[in-house]
Amino acid sequence: MGFWCVAVREAAAPYCGLVARRVASAWASERGACVSSAASRDLAFDRTRRISRREGFERLLREGTRRSAGGYRFYLARRDSGPARLGIVISRRHARLAATRNAIKRYIREAFRLEQSALGSVDLLVRPPLGVRPSAEMLKHLRTLLLRLEDQ
Repeated sequence: MGFWCVAVREAAAPYCGLVARRVASAWASERGACVSSAASRDLAFDRTRRISRREGFERLLREGTRRSAGGYRFYLARRDSGPARLGIVISRRHARLAATRNAIKRYIREAFRLEQSALGSVDLLVRPPLGVRPSAEMLKHLRTLLLRLEDQ
């Protein structure tokens, strides 16, 4: 499995978030390349790209457009402007261990982070299928599902 970098965006990312940016930066500096701050900003997953308040989750569950694909359930609400935002709903029924639930969330966030530019201005709530296991296959599958959401 190779290292993730801006130049090789299509490869499965073995690292998530901050670690991915550090690895990409180190990879680029070893080769004399430069990772632009604009590119890293476009792939960021900061506070402005999260749905963190209860009201936002409830609004999407109540009024959002529901789509199911590959066992995942997506709740969407279009916005006029701004970056795509993500919320994740996962319970103990999905995985008994908190470490497994957190790993599932990390993979969902990474897939969203890599595909957020294709989604446009949307609020997205993701509910994974029961029994899903975090893996590189899950990441690839979720990335294709997110791209298909934009097509529908």
